[in-house]
Amino acid sequence: MRSEPTWRIPVGILGLLLALTIYGIVIARYMPGLIGSWPTLAQTAVYLVLGIAWLLPLKRFLIWMETGRWG
Repeated sequence: MRSEPTWRIPVGILGLLLALTIYGIVIARYMPGLIGSWPTLAQTAVYLVLGIAWLLPLKRFLIWMETGRWG
């Protein structure tokens, strides 16, 4: 268990917020033009996948914030 504060946690949180903001803006900007004419259920499926996709690298990122290692 960590006994001293580390710089990785605030930097990691700021980096995560920045990355999620950029990801959200890119999705909101480009996806409607690509899938806007698709049926509603297909659009819903795409947005659900994209809404969950950002979670995939999160575990390794949180491990780095706590330990300083990526695995």
